[in-house]
Amino acid sequence: MRELDAAEAERLVETYSDLILRVSYTYLKSTQDGEDICQTVLLKLLTGDMAFDSPEHERAWVVRAAVNACKDELRAFRRRAVPLEDVTEAAAPEPPRWEVLEAVMELPVKYREAIYFFYYEGYSAKEIAALTGRSEAAVAAHLSRGRKKLRDMLGGMGYGQADGTGV
Repeated sequence: MRELDAAEAERLVETYSDLILRVSYTYLKSTQDGEDICQTVLLKLLTGDMAFDSPEHERAWVVRAAVNACKDELRAFRRRAVPLEDVTEAAAPEPPRWEVLEAVMELPVKYREAIYFFYYEGYSAKEIAALTGRSEAAVAAHLSRGRKKLRDMLGGMGYGQADGTGV
């Protein structure tokens, strides 16, 4: 386990907590679960023995760790799901969402992942391929198909119009 001073720990939390929350929310669609993933990933980052070559390498590790933690959570959820009748408390309300982000969140995971990383996090198709373990061609196809699905979903809301201002 590495020794961190308070300034380094604060830098890591300040730099990555919002990114981890956003990535987690795209997978889990739950603020509370995203916060749990954020805590888990930051704990691994703060206590791990990783050595990073560059800030980009560190950021890529954080994104990959968040994606993997989300996938683990989704697998675990399937194993521990309970019937709706057994749930006695109502879930806390989700924060308000925007129309486009809401539509992105409705996409299948492979399209949602590509669209989110490309448009919201600024990764290139090549970088997304490295982060997700897919080929660059697959990511490009997911981006194209995801955009088409978004145009279809948002077409009635003034998005995707011929003036080029849409998705």
